[in-house]
Amino acid sequence: MSDPLAGFEQKVAQVVALCDALRADNRRLRERIDTLEDANQTLADRMTTARERLENLMDKLPAE
Repeated sequence: MSDPLAGFEQKVAQVVALCDALRADNRRLRERIDTLEDANQTLADRMTTARERLENLMDKLPAE
């Protein structure tokens, strides 16, 4: 009787370990998403600044 119970306990322990590993992976992935979103916003801001500077330079060019 203790043998099937030991097998069940082992399987439960494996499921718990898998859940812990998945939670850790999920946490790392969420942190990575946050980092990439911040980098994306920084690049978008730089692109906007560059576009505005180019538009200002184009406005200063003499008309044909």
